[in-house]
Amino acid sequence: MGAVRATGSGQPPVHAVHPVDHVPGLGRLLAGGFQHVAASYAGVVAPPLVLGAHLGLSPVEITFLVGASLFTSGIATLLQTIGFWKVGARMPFVNGVSFAGVAPMLAIADAQADRRDALPVIYGAVIAAGVLGFLLAPSFCRLVRFFPPVVSGTVITLIGITLLPVSFGWIQGGHPDRPASLTNLGLAGATLLIVLVLRRTLTGFLRQIAILLGLIAGTLVAAAAGAVDTTALRHAAIVGFPAPFHFGEPRFEVAAIVSMCVLMLVCMTESTADMLALGAVVEREADEKVIAAGLRADTLGSALGPFFNGFTNSAFAQNIGLVALTRVRSRYTVAACGLMFVLLGLSPVFASLIAVVPQPVLGGAGIVLFGTVAASGINVLRTAGLDHGDNLLIAAVSLGIGLVPVVSRTFYDNPAIPETLKIILDSGVSAGCLTAVLLNLAFHHVRWRRRPRPSPPAP
Repeated sequence: MGAVRATGSGQPPVHAVHPVDHVPGLGRLLAGGFQHVAASYAGVVAPPLVLGAHLGLSPVEITFLVGASLFTSGIATLLQTIGFWKVGARMPFVNGVSFAGVAPMLAIADAQADRRDALPVIYGAVIAAGVLGFLLAPSFCRLVRFFPPVVSGTVITLIGITLLPVSFGWIQGGHPDRPASLTNLGLAGATLLIVLVLRRTLTGFLRQIAILLGLIAGTLVAAAAGAVDTTALRHAAIVGFPAPFHFGEPRFEVAAIVSMCVLMLVCMTESTADMLALGAVVEREADEKVIAAGLRADTLGSALGPFFNGFTNSAFAQNIGLVALTRVRSRYTVAACGLMFVLLGLSPVFASLIAVVPQPVLGGAGIVLFGTVAASGINVLRTAGLDHGDNLLIAAVSLGIGLVPVVSRTFYDNPAIPETLKIILDSGVSAGCLTAVLLNLAFHHVRWRRRPRPSPPAP
């Protein structure tokens, strides 16, 4: 409800507009929107870069994926901030391609005979998971109790840990079976150092975009070393549209769908926590109605994304920090960010700029990016009461199960293991999440009744 302001002239009180619903002037609207773009741009483009490189796509195809992710993230952000019907929390949320989706998508790709055929399977699984999430949104608030901090913290930690090897693969030039060259190590180390120095010395807005500035600086260093490929930039059009189903019509495979549905539940849990946190920041309570509407926007954006070659979308936590830092609480500022994403997605030449960044430079920044995700999960685990023996056991076993495919990609290659089960087990996030949920149910929700011992016979 808006605050009531007295007029002081005997007139009826005026209901002041809540800061969330305030429309800033054009200059502030554009400047605020660009800040959110800068804070979330690296997060939006990282998943298609990871997946594109893993699938062996050409620089031009990776550029197309990046543009599609920008476009669909913009649509999802507009659904969240402006909304319609019962869709959209109408809060200053940026919705972008979820990091969490990368690990299960890589597992789906590895299960295909040819990785280049994986995108239609991934898109089919994302559509199915988005529809399921949309249907579950009204009742999901009652399911949150099955995802306490010990579960969500474990999953977020696994997301970061399972993505860190991707950074190392980038530093190795996309060839994890070969040692990294001295040039690649130097570029990755220089980028990492630049990002750390920028984060330590800059303040405010510039500090928020330290990773973006680090990528730019690292690319300039790589250009001086002759390690930049501008093929994608030379062949990119100024204006383009992410043609629907560019990589083929979606294919619906049960194992992939199950894996992505598990991911969708994780994303919905994270988004719920983010909505509660943002509600406190903007001083507007995120009640069950708001959370349900926000989850509908998340899941509808995810279901629509594959039609335009996008992926699973979820709320970006880093933008909550930006709202708290700047105190600019208007949802229309973030809607401007969503519109900018749409426009960027319609300009392949701009999207191709990120494809110019050499893999070792991405790897150096990725250590910070993915490591931060893992550290965020550890921070959540700190609140989980690990001094309670059961919670410590849940986290320990779930992390162990989740790390199996990270340590050994061939661990579950036994032909006796069904392919349906193998896709779930080969995703550290999915396997760890299922383990954590089941153990949490066993230790905290299921009452174990011991059979009474028979009474000794009377003498």
